Amino acid sequence: MSSATMLEPLDLSALLCSRVCHDLISPAGAIVNGLEVFEDADDEETKEFALNLIKKSAATVSARLQFCRLAFGAAGSAGAQVDLGDAEKVARGAIEDEKVKVNWGLPRALLPKNRVKLLLNLMLVAGHAIPRGGVLTIDPVGQGESMGFRVEACGLNARVPQAVASLVAGGEEGQSIDAHAIQPFYTGLLAKTCGLTVSIESDGEAIIVLAR
Repeated sequence: MSSATMLEPLDLSALLCSRVCHDLISPAGAIVNGLEVFEDADDEETKEFALNLIKKSAATVSARLQFCRLAFGAAGSAGAQVDLGDAEKVARGAIEDEKVKVNWGLPRALLPKNRVKLLLNLMLVAGHAIPRGGVLTIDPVGQGESMGFRVEACGLNARVPQAVASLVAGGEEGQSIDAHAIQPFYTGLLAKTCGLTVSIESDGEAIIVLAR
């Protein structure tokens, strides 16, 4: 896969940072709001509501930080391997909620760091296909350190914008990359580094994101 869109390293890092901040700003803001409500509360019911909001939002921030550290960060030295069991834990913590469920079909194994980063980013791409919620099913393609991944997103009106398919393929000439587009573009870069190609297909009521 050759990239038709090029980004300077500083632009890539800045856009990824913007993406991470975007994911964290909402629950972080909810913590601040909860503290303000707690400080102004005159009754125990309101204080309890504020504390529950703070606890839930803090848990969300922690889960998303752990996910972002593994999906976008260094997560160990060059050539490091990551346990798929750890990947499952952070993926469920950040993605699974009352709207989205995860069916994890991967074996417990150690894989190269970039391949695990690719997996988590594939889950994000697939998750965006079901904005109303649904089920993400993750299965292996092949085995061992050369393992690829199949992520199926099944939900109401599941669809992937055309721009996303081109972004994971490296982008088109003249296509702009902003903080919203950087994640699928980065997914394509990871796939290229792993020697894999990502395809996105519609299969009835499901969207299939395949890296092989």
